[in-house]
Amino acid sequence: MAYYLRLITQFMKISVQEEAAYRMNFWISLLHSALNLGTGILGIVILFNQVETVRGWTFPGTLALLGVYLIAQALRGLFIGPSLDALAGMDGEVWTGKLDYTLLRPADIQFMASFRRWRPFALFDLLLGMGVLAIALAQLHQELSLVRLVGFSLAMTSGIAILYAILLAFTAFVFWSPGVLFTWIFDGVFQMARYPVGMYPGWLRLVLTWVVPVGIITTIPAEILTGTASPAALLGGLAMAVVFVCVSSLLFRYAAKRYASASS
Repeated sequence: MAYYLRLITQFMKISVQEEAAYRMNFWISLLHSALNLGTGILGIVILFNQVETVRGWTFPGTLALLGVYLIAQALRGLFIGPSLDALAGMDGEVWTGKLDYTLLRPADIQFMASFRRWRPFALFDLLLGMGVLAIALAQLHQELSLVRLVGFSLAMTSGIAILYAILLAFTAFVFWSPGVLFTWIFDGVFQMARYPVGMYPGWLRLVLTWVVPVGIITTIPAEILTGTASPAALLGGLAMAVVFVCVSSLLFRYAAKRYASASS
């Protein structure tokens, strides 16, 4: 464990040095964060200017869900996305054959695929998401008990684990079809997580809950903060996270064995 923690520390240092070499990246990331925040809030404001509630969701509750979404998206951009994209993205190691060198390193392949690349500028998105969440909590006028905070932490942890598992599974599919950017396909689906899953039609709600459960990633943590979530929903999310991580890990390792190397 200590060996892998040291590796993560070194990966973070190298990523910071790489990002700091291009000062324009700072301003581009800041602009992207501001646009992402602005479009998200604008959509909610326009919606609730027309109605007071949508299927039980008020403006503060939906704003809290947006904050959860921004936090999840920021954590994805911080290390999950950059690491997996380096493996399976455009010009990734599977496509170019550079995975040979990764497989030769004395570290677990899934660990290398998950933690070796970091994007420190995603911390801006994380701070913005936390700010939106704080504003929403102030408007909810609800006292956050220790039980609710623990439940929210568990729901966020399970949500991030589910997000990681989905992206890892989509990355595994690249070993069968290197020319298809499966994680880019997921991006469009993940955008739906910025709104409560209950707002969508029945069939789509089922897809976003049980097939590609992006709704669980954001809706359950927000419901815990608003006091509308049931203990069963939290336990179901935790169970789904464990199942998804185990299955996606097995799928990724099986897919990695299909890699024939660049020299084949």
